Amino acid sequence: MTKKHLLLVHAHPDDESIGQGATMAKYVAEGIGVTLVTCTGGEMGEILVPEMAHMAADQDDTLGEQRKIELANAMAALGVTDFRYLGGFGKYRDSGMQWAPEGHPHAGAAIPADTIHENSFWAADLTEAANDLVAVIREVRPQVLVTYDEFGGYGHPDHIQAHRVATYAASLAAVPSYRPDLGEAHDIAKIYWGAMSASRMREGLRKLREAGDTESFEGMDPDNLPPFVTEDENLGAVVDGNDYFDKKMDALRAHATQITADSPFFAFGGESESAFWGQEFYRIAKGEKAGPFDENGLETDLFNGI
Repeated sequence: MTKKHLLLVHAHPDDESIGQGATMAKYVAEGIGVTLVTCTGGEMGEILVPEMAHMAADQDDTLGEQRKIELANAMAALGVTDFRYLGGFGKYRDSGMQWAPEGHPHAGAAIPADTIHENSFWAADLTEAANDLVAVIREVRPQVLVTYDEFGGYGHPDHIQAHRVATYAASLAAVPSYRPDLGEAHDIAKIYWGAMSASRMREGLRKLREAGDTESFEGMDPDNLPPFVTEDENLGAVVDGNDYFDKKMDALRAHATQITADSPFFAFGGESESAFWGQEFYRIAKGEKAGPFDENGLETDLFNGI
């Protein structure tokens, strides 16, 4: 069989380490090929480092270059050597976002900003962006693709667009007569959407509230979870990356302008935080579930059945 290869499609630098950092490190360590495609430079991100505040989009507008460095450092921490920007760095710009107000159909979730840059990813031509990814798919020929669900987890327009581009590109790449100049056709066997376990989130939230912590995850109700959380019956796979938890945390720290790795968010889970963040969940969007399964009926390897 052709060497196993995993392709991940993410919207901004740091999304990959949050969602699948442990999975990536585990597969690299096992000799499986890993390719990351990042769709934008993350130019509109919120800067957490005061001395770098001048890089913001409304000032020097140089954050994308800094996040390019951070992504390279994160990939070094995970051991990933093949990471690329869709269409080349700078082709598609971070679209930005805003939080939907009360009364909006997606109140509390992210929605597109009122104004976006002319080359923002959200405004990209779907076929053009998909073609940029088709070329990558036909080059690295992955058996497994990981991206977001149709809502992008929490509504960010770039996450939604990454889902659309990845889904369309996977379809186009498999058609022998489509754009042979982009490479020989390749059909990806299994497609997954990154997910977070609802039962784990509920358990963690309840422990926080019982301990008297009402500030962390403010407004998040264990009985009314946000859309980025997936009910367990809809999960398809879990990758146990506990042995690579430290590598994941190192990758998160590398994204210094965006992430505070010692924040309550990443301390979530208390004594079992390594299990909470080291075990990464997925919904299966294409392909058949195949064993071996864990005690909850979830695949334990994204390559099961291939």
